Parts: sequence; structure tokens; C-alpha cells
Amino acid sequence: MKSIPETVLRTSLRLVYANPEKNLPKLINWAQPIAAATGKIQENQWKTIKRITQDPSSGGYGLLLRIFHQIDREVLEKIFRNFVFNAAWFGAEQLNKNRSEMDMNIPWAILMDPTSACNLSCTGCWAAEYKKSDELSFQTLDRIITEGKELGTYAYLFSGGEPLLRKHDLIKLAQKHNDSIFAAFTNATLIDASFADDLLKVKNFIPLISIEGTEEMTNARRGSGVWSKCIRAMDLLRERRLPFGFSTCYHAYNTEYVGSDEFIEFMEEKGALFGWYFTYIPVGEGASLDLVASTSQRAYMLKRVREIRTHSPLFVLDFWNDGNYVNGCIAGGRRYLHINAHGDMEPCAFIHYACETIHDKPLLEALKNPLYKAYRDHQPCNENLFRPCPMFDDPEILMEMVTQSGAQSTQPVDAETIQQLYAKCKPIADKWKPVADELWEEYQR
Repeated sequence: MKSIPETVLRTSLRLVYANPEKNLPKLINWAQPIAAATGKIQENQWKTIKRITQDPSSGGYGLLLRIFHQIDREVLEKIFRNFVFNAAWFGAEQLNKNRSEMDMNIPWAILMDPTSACNLSCTGCWAAEYKKSDELSFQTLDRIITEGKELGTYAYLFSGGEPLLRKHDLIKLAQKHNDSIFAAFTNATLIDASFADDLLKVKNFIPLISIEGTEEMTNARRGSGVWSKCIRAMDLLRERRLPFGFSTCYHAYNTEYVGSDEFIEFMEEKGALFGWYFTYIPVGEGASLDLVASTSQRAYMLKRVREIRTHSPLFVLDFWNDGNYVNGCIAGGRRYLHINAHGDMEPCAFIHYACETIHDKPLLEALKNPLYKAYRDHQPCNENLFRPCPMFDDPEILMEMVTQSGAQSTQPVDAETIQQLYAKCKPIADKWKPVADELWEEYQR
């Protein structure tokens, strides 16, 4: 069953690749009745697809043309096959079946930290002062992926620490699991020509390069010379026709710039195809509150991300402000989870509490832990999907879940109790509530 659509996909991509402007609209018109017969894509989704692919003025149309003109054909085929069919089609069917039959959260994507070590000491990072280096062994990473695929999970992301300190192991994992899609959030300082060549060989691994805006903004948080290394890494990837994106933490001192057309156009010029925005979260007892974005800055980003998607040939996501598209919080295994370098099964990269580890236990059993069950029982955490986060928007819910599940702090330094975290986040959530409620009412109209 899988070989038929994969063959059709490969043929279709080669057709479009030959002349994207001419053949893409033709392909969509040809594919619509076939896809409709399978029931995989609904009528309203097809309307969106047709609008994007047949309107040269839309950002989506420009992005598709950039993808076909900019990315190596064999790489594009591998990513489409692994992402569209394995992760989004067959894998999703398997996931939904397992979720229903087992009555539990099973993630579409798993984020893992191969190591807690990092070659930088970025301001505001919870790992910046962490001297001990925990790591997940190659065998453990391999086991998680193997067991995840059995459940229907074909998307795997890496963070840290700096995950590319283990880049040779990560390439081996991508080679072994060549039916999955991989990505890594990286400071990019370890991306060299040799690693870029390895990415071109495996074809299923996408870097997400962390950048804070201008050279001055990036170096202020990450250190002197880091911005230049980020740009050099982008050049190496673009020269090899490899896909990559950017990852940006918006905070009190850079929000207006990283949301600007100037920044987006520069990222497009460097070759980024997509970007992922995160807001600064003051995790850890000693975390700086000065970097927290104001309510007006968060509201600005909510609107700007939607504007950028409309007109820019570069797709952007906002981890907090796009909650309405995924029915709220996706953590705790609902759509994703985080396994840190110590093996702790955290619900989210930003929620440093756990009551289970991945060690000496199959992934399926580890997913049944009480904290993940509490997440399932509480999701969505708020009817206002512009307030999706149980930590930053609804901290009373997180305190209840952590307390009832018996979860403990996994913060390597500056560990804080859930009561301390609640006291820190509650004023931030209270300020955001009236703004978010007004935006939600406006959005509903």
C-alpha cells in the first residue's frame, strides 16, 4: 500500500521539479479527485491548497516555488516521502488507532537531548551554568526511535545542550532510520563543510539554526562571533541545496526586529525556508525576568506571524501564539514530548518536571506515567486557545498536575519547586489574560 503513493509522489515531484510554475497547478488539479476519494484531505483543506498553489501573490505560492528551485531533488523526494507519507499519513493513522485503543497520549514527534553539554553559555539559558554533561547513549536514542516507529511516530527532533556535539551519532541515526524525518535545534557553530556533506548524503535531517536577530542582538546573548558562524552555516547549507530553518527566541530586547519584514527578508535571502518562534521562558530559580517579553510584544508577534505567513515566501510558526491551530497545548505526549539528556520524560522542553525516565523501560510504558495522564485529562488547558500553556498562561493547572502526579524538578541547576514557578508565572499570566481574551474575541469574529 505504501509503495503506490510513494511512486506517485516521486513521479509528481519530478514533474513539478522540471517546471514548477507551469506544472504545480496542473498537478493539484489532477490530484484533487484522487485524494478526495481517499478521504485524506477535506474539501476546505483543498480550497486552501488550491488558493495557495494558484495565487502567485500569496506567500505560500512563493514558498513552494522556492522549495522546488532551491532544494536538491533527491533530498526533496526523501523529505516529502518521510514527512508526508510516513509521518503525516501512514504514521498518523497508526498513531490515532493506538491513541484510541490505548486511551493515552502518543506523540507525533519526540524531542530528545543527546547531551546536556554546550559549547556556548547563552544569557538566560537554563543550561548555561550546567557543568555536568549528561547524555543519552546511541543505543538509547536508537531504541526510542525504533519503539516510537512501532507506535507510529516518525518525526524526531534534537535539542540540548548543543546536539551537534553528538553530530556523528545523529548522522548514524538518520542513516539507520532512513524512513523518518529528523531535525536539530542548533547554535550552528559546529556546522562545517563535512557535516553539510553528511546531511546531503542522508537527506532526511534538517538543521534549525538559532539566531536572535541582528549581529549585535545575537552576540549579546550567545557570545562574540556567533552570528557570523550562523550566517556561514546557512551559506554552507544553501550552497549544497539543503533545506534549513531558523529558530528565534523573542524577548524584551529583540521582539520588534525579529518580527519585522527586514529580518524575514534577510532570512529568506540566506536560504531559510521556515522559522520557528519561541518566547523567552524564565525557567530555573535564578532565571532573569528582565528578558520576558511584554504583553504588547507577545500580541505583536501573534499578529505579525499571521501577516508573515500571508505575504512572505517563508513559513513561520509561533510555539505559543499558534495554539488555535492545534487545539491548545501539544505537550505531555499529545503531539510531542521531551526527553532530556538524563533520560527524564518531561512533558515539554520548557516544563522541567517528570515522574518517569526512559531508562530500563519501553517507550510505551514510559508514556503511561501519571504526569502525561494528567496532561491528557486537562488538554486543552483553556477555552481561549491564545492562552494554551499550562505554565505561562494557566500556571494553576500546571501546579495541580505536577502536585497530583508526584513529579519532581528535573532542572539541573537552580531547581525550583512548582510553587515557586507558579508564583513567578502567575503575574505574567494575569497580565496576558485580558489582552489574550480581547484578541480571542476579535479572532472569533
